[in-house]
Amino acid sequence: MKLWIGNMAPDTSDDEIRAFVKKYAPDLEVKAIQRVEGDGTRPGASIEFVDTPYGAVEKISMRLHGMYWKGRELVVQTLAR
Repeated sequence: MKLWIGNMAPDTSDDEIRAFVKKYAPDLEVKAIQRVEGDGTRPGASIEFVDTPYGAVEKISMRLHGMYWKGRELVVQTLAR
C-alpha cells in the first residue's frame, strides 16, 4: 500500500518528506517517493514503504490528513499498489 500526500509546499524536498513521515510513523521505512507536480500550485507525492505492518499506512494516513505542514493543509490518503 502507498501513501498519497497532496497540497505540499512547492519547495518541499524528498528528505523533508522522509523526515516528516518518520516523525509520525517511526516504524515505517520509505522505499520510494514519486513526485507529482501538477500545475505547481498543490504538488503531491506518492510514497511507497518497505514491508509495512498491517494497518500501518492507514493509521499514518488518518494521522496526517488535515495536518498543517509548512503553511499548507495536507490531503493524505492511501493508494492501492
